[in-house]
Amino acid sequence: MNLKLMSFNLRYENEKDSGKRAWRERVIGIVRLIRSQEVDVLGIQEGKHGQVADLRASLQDYEFYGYGRDDGGKEGEYAGIYYRKDRFEVDSSASGMIWLSDTPGVKGSKTWGNEFPRVATWVRLTDRASGQGLWAINMHLDHRSQISREKGVRLMAKKLVAMNPERDPVVWMGDFNAVENNSVYSFLGGKSSTVDGVDGFKGLKEAYGVLHPGEEKRGTLHFWMSDPDRQWKVDHIFVSKSADIRAAEVLRTGEPYLSDHFPVYAEITFPYTD
Repeated sequence: MNLKLMSFNLRYENEKDSGKRAWRERVIGIVRLIRSQEVDVLGIQEGKHGQVADLRASLQDYEFYGYGRDDGGKEGEYAGIYYRKDRFEVDSSASGMIWLSDTPGVKGSKTWGNEFPRVATWVRLTDRASGQGLWAINMHLDHRSQISREKGVRLMAKKLVAMNPERDPVVWMGDFNAVENNSVYSFLGGKSSTVDGVDGFKGLKEAYGVLHPGEEKRGTLHFWMSDPDRQWKVDHIFVSKSADIRAAEVLRTGEPYLSDHFPVYAEITFPYTD
């Protein structure tokens, strides 16, 4: 099962973003980029309802799953997932969204020191050609609270173990607001971490880190490149350890910038499992 993946923090639609930074100007280039990369599964962060709707209208080959973080409907930012509808069949009953808090089923909840609600979204997909199952997870962790980040990934890992006893392939992407020496990154990679382990979760591998361990220009969060030296790689694509990673890139789009983040992209192959 060959997959082309992208994670992209879109930058929420903000009336203070004028000129080429305005959403109405950026959306054209974003759609063009997604199409040019022939993405199979796309995780977006920070999209407001209007932005999500604009992409759905422009990307007719894709279905979308996700909800606003404020009310579980249309309010607040989405951390949603687009997937090719000709390629995948979705199991809606096995797909969902949780709030990263002590009360994950309570809409808009936040209990771990984060100022805004934070969510994780997942879909259970089946590849129409091979019949292979796939779990795709997308999340946007807090930008300030390390405790919230750590508890958030642990909560989602416990959820993943419970809902995936068959050990189907996993793609876990998002804006983690955590660089590669952060305990959150280590936990997701199955390495020793200050985050308590989860029984049954053996870790994943991060596509870009595997192929570019020594690359210096790896930043994704760039703040519109106002200071070229102020960049951090906080956007990641993790995949099951069985995956063969064929390509992984930070798509360093030039001016006019499509967001204050660069998207990350990966091409992977999962071996078929019966």
